[in-house]
Amino acid sequence: MKPSDDEITAALMDLAHRRGPNATFCPSEAARALAGDWRPLMPDIRRVAADFPLKATQKGAPVDPATARGPIRLGLRK
Repeated sequence: MKPSDDEITAALMDLAHRRGPNATFCPSEAARALAGDWRPLMPDIRRVAADFPLKATQKGAPVDPATARGPIRLGLRK
C-alpha cells in the first residue's frame, strides 16, 4: 500500500529533526523507512519535499527537489 502524503511528511520531518539544522539526509532514507520496495516512492517523496520547509541541495547548490535530476540532499532550513 502506498503511503499518504501525511505519512511521507512525517517521515521527512522526523529525519530532518533527528539530523538537526546542520545536517542533511538522502530522500531515499524516508522512502526506505516507509516501504521495502522504496524506489517507486521517490517521485512522491520529492514532490512532498518540494512543498515543505526543507532545503534541497545538489552538490551543495540549492535545487527544487521535484524537478532536480540525480541525487539530492534534504535538510532543515536555517
